Amino acid sequence: MKGKCPGCFFEFDIVDDVMIGEIIECPDCAIQLEVVEKNNGGIVFEVAHLEEEDWGE
Repeated sequence: MKGKCPGCFFEFDIVDDVMIGEIIECPDCAIQLEVVEKNNGGIVFEVAHLEEEDWGE
């Protein structure tokens, strides 16, 4: 399957058993991407919004 990074528009191959919600790193720009949809045309990503630790603040 193929996916395209929404940040740098690099198209790359993804393993077929990737799951919705999985976080993938773009091999070109290293941005963290979340798998939001799988279809016959490929994988759809959104930029992952990772929560940072607040360390009790």
